[in-house]
Amino acid sequence: MLLAIDVGNSHTVLGLFDDEDLLEHWRVSTEARRTADEWAVVLQGLIGGSSMIGAGAVDGISLCCSVPSVQHEMREMFRRHFGDVPAVIVEPGVKTGVPVRMDNPKEVGSDRIVNALAAVQLYGGPAVVVDFGTATTFDAVSAKGEYVGGAIAPGIDISVEALSRRGAQLHMVELVKPRTVIAKNTTEALRSGIVFGFAGQVDGIVDRMAQELTDDADEVTVVATGGLAPMVVDECETVDVHEPWLTLIGLRLVFQRNT
Repeated sequence: MLLAIDVGNSHTVLGLFDDEDLLEHWRVSTEARRTADEWAVVLQGLIGGSSMIGAGAVDGISLCCSVPSVQHEMREMFRRHFGDVPAVIVEPGVKTGVPVRMDNPKEVGSDRIVNALAAVQLYGGPAVVVDFGTATTFDAVSAKGEYVGGAIAPGIDISVEALSRRGAQLHMVELVKPRTVIAKNTTEALRSGIVFGFAGQVDGIVDRMAQELTDDADEVTVVATGGLAPMVVDECETVDVHEPWLTLIGLRLVFQRNT
């Protein structure tokens, strides 16, 4: 079985694949100060505690990481605790099959390349991937499967936290779908602005990207992913597919290309 690990700035998502089937998945907080041994305890606890699999079942690991300090500890953990298990870390030099048409390809996060690979494999190009994480990222993929660029906006959680911190009479709210756009109280007003505001942002950026990608914007498949996607994706008019495990699927594909 393949263990796929997507380390983001706020959360780490892990999944266990049996061939193409995702058997288990977990989400834990990304702790930049967690050591290699502590990560090993977390992973072994999750795997060993699964009712579907047993300890020692992992025979491959695929990792993408947005936090350099965590990637260092993950690399050390693989060496110390999974030394006999083939591991692929998505970084420069690893085969992804996705040409990166950027001024500096090394600047592009490995998770964004992995997402582009999975989107093309699943739905074809041209495509736009919208990843709702710490930041909301927009990634454009050409009809040839090339990563041609993207956009980065503040994420939902960051924006909500900043608003509550800077607004004297505003407070943190649970993000659920508001009943109406025109709210009758402050809590509902915050929810309306957040949910419908981010949905409008997504639709606006996606529309502009689609026009730049191709003469026929209807050809572009828009794929939403990321832990915060369920909050707003239903209100987005441009999103065609919600694939919560897009990055894990991409990691599986990268592992296959490199082993």
